[in-house]
Amino acid sequence: MKLMILNGWAASPHAWDLCCCAVGPDVRIFSYLEQLDLQPEKALEAAKEPVVVMGWSMGGSGALRLACRYPKKIRGLVLLAATPRMMAANNWAGMSERRIKAFEGAVKITHGESFFELPPGKPNPYRTDTDENLARGIVYLRETDLRLELIDLLASGKATFPVKVFQSERDGIVRPENATFLEAVFPQAEVTMVPGSEHALPVEIPEEIDAAVAELLG
Repeated sequence: MKLMILNGWAASPHAWDLCCCAVGPDVRIFSYLEQLDLQPEKALEAAKEPVVVMGWSMGGSGALRLACRYPKKIRGLVLLAATPRMMAANNWAGMSERRIKAFEGAVKITHGESFFELPPGKPNPYRTDTDENLARGIVYLRETDLRLELIDLLASGKATFPVKVFQSERDGIVRPENATFLEAVFPQAEVTMVPGSEHALPVEIPEEIDAAVAELLG
């Protein structure tokens, strides 16, 4: 395994159908349920060589968690609409409780299609899972807060791997301010602000994502 991809909440593997980097025997894609069951941690512990880790949305949070806990196992990090904390808090720009309920309802009703303004003619990466599984993911989104772990990672000096950050300027789920926090935690990061897009970056900018992954894989 050379590339590990962590999916967003409620997203199927079709999120990566347009990305060449997701093709091949050295790539492993983890669903949001596998992330809740800590399968990426187990896979990374078993990896013989450092790997490139890419995470989108909830998967971006998972990628940050892996970087905090296994920095020596990370060859490079690609973060797509990633955040250490999904929910709003004091001096933190995140989703309100009302917004996350709307997020959950829109995915169940429309599979995210109208909610995320997916480009015409491109595949919809969302699917409706069971209510029980979706609820597990929502608990993760509500409760996860990796800010202190990331600050500790910065202080440790162990985050020497290259980092690529892609953030939508109009993202209403993961706010653009997250990119500023990530840039502070990873001073070596290359940050790309994507204009005129929403949350579904794997569908909207596959060529840019492929180029970032190819660079980190060498």
